[in-house]
Amino acid sequence: MNPLVQLAAGAAENPLVPPIPELVIGLIAFVIVFGFLAKKLLPNINKVLEERREAIEGGIEKADAAKTEAESVLEQYKAQLAEARHEAARLRQEATEQGTAIIQEMRAEGQRQREEIVAAGHAQIEADRKSAASALRQDVGKLATELAGKLVGESLEDHARQSRTIDRFLDELEDGASKAEATR
Repeated sequence: MNPLVQLAAGAAENPLVPPIPELVIGLIAFVIVFGFLAKKLLPNINKVLEERREAIEGGIEKADAAKTEAESVLEQYKAQLAEARHEAARLRQEATEQGTAIIQEMRAEGQRQREEIVAAGHAQIEADRKSAASALRQDVGKLATELAGKLVGESLEDHARQSRTIDRFLDELEDGASKAEATR
């Protein structure tokens, strides 16, 4: 037998190896289908892939723009926050200075009022002392006149002479008291 026939007979016997005419027809059908898909379907697939790539790149660009804008807004916010903190510190400083000025002003006003009260008190004390000295002078003069009248046995009713005598007597007493205090 012919070796080709043996090969063909052996090939018919092997189920894994297809017959050659079927292999050629299958290959031609594959090339036709592949060509059809390459001409009609592949451009649509490439178009969809390109649109998708553009959409992704556009999304990335939009995300970058949004990120840049967000960073810009964040920087503005930080600047405003720093400015607000600076303004708050300035206001606190001004309030502290105003408070200190008010406290000093109130202390000065209190000191002035205290001095006025003390001066008024001293004036009142001086007026009361003079009033008491005058009343005492009159009482001492009256008592001295009565005592002198009892000692002399006469009435010393002359009011002008009585006043001069009393004033002279009290002035001598005051001079003697001041000299005694000066020697101490």
